[in-house]
Amino acid sequence: MSAGPLCDITVVELGTLIAGPFCGQILADFGATVIKIEDPKGGDPMRAWGRSLPKGQSPWWPVIARGKQSVTLNLRAPRGQAIARRLIAGADVLIENFRPGAMEKWALSYETLAADNPGLIMARVSGFGQTGPYAARAGYGLIGEAMGGLRAITGESDRPPARVGLSIGDSLAAMHAAMGVMMALHARSRTGRGQVVDAAIYESVLAMTENMVSEYDLTGYVRERSGSVLPGIAPSNVYPTRGGEGILIGGNGDGVFARLCEAMGAPRLKDDPRYRDHASRGAHQAQLDALIGEWTGKRTLDGLLALLEAHGVPCGRIYRAPDMLADPQFAAREAIVEVDHPVFGKVKMQNVFPKLSDTPGAVRWPGPALGEHTNALLGERLGLSEAEIAALRAEGVV
Repeated sequence: MSAGPLCDITVVELGTLIAGPFCGQILADFGATVIKIEDPKGGDPMRAWGRSLPKGQSPWWPVIARGKQSVTLNLRAPRGQAIARRLIAGADVLIENFRPGAMEKWALSYETLAADNPGLIMARVSGFGQTGPYAARAGYGLIGEAMGGLRAITGESDRPPARVGLSIGDSLAAMHAAMGVMMALHARSRTGRGQVVDAAIYESVLAMTENMVSEYDLTGYVRERSGSVLPGIAPSNVYPTRGGEGILIGGNGDGVFARLCEAMGAPRLKDDPRYRDHASRGAHQAQLDALIGEWTGKRTLDGLLALLEAHGVPCGRIYRAPDMLADPQFAAREAIVEVDHPVFGKVKMQNVFPKLSDTPGAVRWPGPALGEHTNALLGERLGLSEAEIAALRAEGVV
């Protein structure tokens, strides 16, 4: 197992739920020492998050807390704040995703922390950022997804806006925070100074909206919900098959469309004035989709996949978890790994991405028990004795 490219980086994570902790997961995956500080009374809510709790534990926790060390600490107590400052003084990175103002209330502002640790990089993940008229508002991922433009364009045109079946806003903010941390670490290697990484959920979603704002600014066009297609991009859709399953086909490029026509046994279709180029196919999108759907509907999914792959046409089935576990591509690249777990025995989860050729990341262990590393870390890093830690525990500080 590689030590990982971040093996010399120490991170203190103060976040809860997804937006902050997923940033910590990314850094831990690539070898950083991530010390997760949790409230002694229950810890991160992700420990009990999700629709199912096999053996009384969340399957989410082993993933989002993997590779981290858990220390319990009451940040609302002055002594807890003092211990946190000492831990942060020896760290390279601090991650937090509380509502703006909470860290300052706990005497953990960046200015205070940087006075002890000028090289500290503080990643602050929030709904609306650290500045502006909305900064103090509570900001969950679904609000950021709506404000950033994603919800308005997701779903069918004749129905209310839908949601992606994942906490995508939180995850995008976490990924932007992790990217910002890496940029800040690179800058620190030249200047010696740390800085604040301000990652807002709504801005992280906004960053993914391609030309949506520019298109409106220049043409007045407002992108709306369009279901499984992108208006003007054809053919690119989910089409029916004889067995009732859907098949995804992407044939919108001129060369790919010509190969699709060959696979359909209709080579002259590519010369039809309605479909001969990208713009023409976009203008006749519904008609073309109906034609392709009529063809696919008479054939099995497996037969279509083999035929289209033989003609070099991008296509695929719609995967769920069982399909991923059975697929040879996932197996060949170890996209899913099996990790030892003290309660579940074994637990399968997604591997670390992207893959690095020389210093790859790795899943080192699943999410730890609450406070599992409190005694060891407070002893090793701060020199506290077992008796001192026991006294702090009795006071509710750890």
